[in-house]
Amino acid sequence: MNSLEKKIDKLESIEEIKQLVAKYAVSLDMRAIDMHVNLFVEDVKVGKEGVGRKALKIWADKTFRDQFTGTSHHIGNHIIEFIDPDNALGLLYSKNEHETDNEWIIMQMLYWDAYKRVDGIWYFQKRLPMYWYATDLNKPPLGSKKMRWPDQEAYEGYFHDLFPTWKEFWDSKYNRHADVSTPALPNEFLRKLRGDSKPPKIKVR
Repeated sequence: MNSLEKKIDKLESIEEIKQLVAKYAVSLDMRAIDMHVNLFVEDVKVGKEGVGRKALKIWADKTFRDQFTGTSHHIGNHIIEFIDPDNALGLLYSKNEHETDNEWIIMQMLYWDAYKRVDGIWYFQKRLPMYWYATDLNKPPLGSKKMRWPDQEAYEGYFHDLFPTWKEFWDSKYNRHADVSTPALPNEFLRKLRGDSKPPKIKVR
């Protein structure tokens, strides 16, 4: 490819990845399970031992059927960076609503994504869900352990754990008068945001 072709290919890939995450939300909410699992690479890992779209379908069917009656996923901030022309990283915000038997659960979360292009088509390779809160609509999630599902013990959702800047900001040794660091290079924002934090063990939600 020449320089112009590479730029066009990158722009087209960005748009296709944005469409991919939108299709994820809609196919989940409409329970189009076959269409949903086909958004992932064929050898997608499911949990600790499962592999493949059939394993993902079984997991998704049970999860979407047992935990909530209806859902609505609203996607927001989306940053995409390329490792090479066929592999990319993504950070995506998602604000969700879930109907259960006795509560209406609202949720704020983000996904740390790995995307892969296979035979000209972009797929999810991995998705790591990072939750900030989940709570009944009428119960603000103040305090710790903000993940509060009906009939479950509250727990932490790890919303900030991939990003060391959160702990650094609140650390007593944080120096607000220090010089501003150098800006992230193009296509390096996500990796600079992650700093030296360990690579996540990404699992499919």
